[in-house]
Amino acid sequence: AKPEVVTDSIARIRSLGLNVPVVCGAGISGPDDVARAIELGTVGVLISSAYVKARDPQSFLTSVYEAALETFRRR
Repeated sequence: AKPEVVTDSIARIRSLGLNVPVVCGAGISGPDDVARAIELGTVGVLISSAYVKARDPQSFLTSVYEAALETFRRR
């Protein structure tokens, strides 16, 4: 994981005067990644292959949702 990619991207977007929501769309494989992306300043994540590969998709979605919700509450 390269957190500087996220923080540098957000900084670059802001330096252009853009006030747009930033989401992380790569490297998200579970709840910890979701929480970290939000802690780094994104407003959300895109999840694809991790969901498709999940043995229990419903549990996977519940776990990443709960991680996001808890992280936003702390932010």
